[in-house]
Amino acid sequence: MSAADTHIVQEQDVTPAQRVRNDWRTLVEKVSYKAIVNNIPFLAFIAMLCVLYINNTQQSVAIQREINKQNKILKELRWKYMDIKSQLMNARMETEVIKRSMVIGLKPMSLPAYTIQEDSISSTQK
Repeated sequence: MSAADTHIVQEQDVTPAQRVRNDWRTLVEKVSYKAIVNNIPFLAFIAMLCVLYINNTQQSVAIQREINKQNKILKELRWKYMDIKSQLMNARMETEVIKRSMVIGLKPMSLPAYTIQEDSISSTQK
């Protein structure tokens, strides 16, 4: 038998318990100090992404709070506008105008309004 054949036979003789131990060893090797030192730039990049994610989340929460506050103010202003508009429409009614004019001494007209027209005869003689 050659060396390659013995190597294949040894790999086939691995029990499940040995495979778990080998997997555990490879995991420990990946997490070892040397592996961490080799991956410092990647870990720094991941940490920077985490900081940016947290900052972005906090800013979005602050912006959402500001939007909610502005929406409350807008609703309040809309109600004030509608109230003032209804008061103005009520004040424009003829009965309300007559009541307010009575206070200052004006009376409503009893006769309809008429227009003053220039005589056509007197304008042609000039």
